[in-house]
Order: sequence, then structure tokens, then C-alpha cells
Amino acid sequence: MKVILKQDVKNLGKSEDLLTVSDGYARNYLIPRGLAVQADAANLNIIKSRKNAEKTRRDKDLENAGKLARDMREMILNISAKAGENGKLFGSITGMDIVESLKKTYGIEIDKKKIDLSEPIKVLGKTVVNIKLYSGVVGKVTVNIVKEQ
Repeated sequence: MKVILKQDVKNLGKSEDLLTVSDGYARNYLIPRGLAVQADAANLNIIKSRKNAEKTRRDKDLENAGKLARDMREMILNISAKAGENGKLFGSITGMDIVESLKKTYGIEIDKKKIDLSEPIKVLGKTVVNIKLYSGVVGKVTVNIVKEQ
């Protein structure tokens, strides 16, 4: 019997997978417990429309991330920090500082986990920082650290 899984089933498949299982397994276990429905035309159309809507949403998100990545190339974030005579900061500039500056300067809200800093910035000057916007889309923003007066 062909069934469509409504949720993940261990050792069988993921949600919305179309599977062929034995009639007894489907009728006595999967369908009564609400884990699957029989694969008829109506249920197949519902699954197909959900997958199309999901694909459309992912394509739109990817397009928006690409546009934001192009816009970020021209963005410069000016962050002031206390520094010594040799240009070394007393503290450091972290991903959270960059997120706050992006929000304040350009109104862009990004999760701090998406900021790709191998280590905090500890010197004055310009640094290019990578920001992971979407799977495979990375934006680059220039961060200019200036000495606080």
C-alpha cells in the first residue's frame, strides 16, 4: 500500500515522504496512530502544493539574501572604541557590536551567530567581515574602527 507520512517515523522515512509499505503495517499501525495517510489523488495534490509553496518561499528568501549581500558591499560601519597610543583597542569589537551597529545605522536585523569572525577585532582601522545571510550566500561589510575621543 502506498502511504504519505504525516511525521517522521524512525527507520522508515521523513514527513511527507511517499512510501510503499505492507497493507497490514499501514492499516494496523501507521494510519490508526496518525503517522500516515493513504496516498490517494487528493492527498498527493496537497503534498504537491505544499512542496511548491515551500520551493517558492525558499527561492524568494534566496533572492532577498542575494540582494542584501549586494547592498552590503557598499556599507561601511563606523564603530568608535577606546584605544591606546599604538592603535590597539582596550577591549575588542565582537559580533554583537557589529549587529548593533548594523541595526542602528542601516536598520538591518541579523542574528549574531551569522557574523563570521574568527576572533574579535582588536585594532583600529578597516576590516571586512563576512555575514552568512542564507545557505551559500555571504555578505561582506566593511567595519571601520575609529578611536573614541
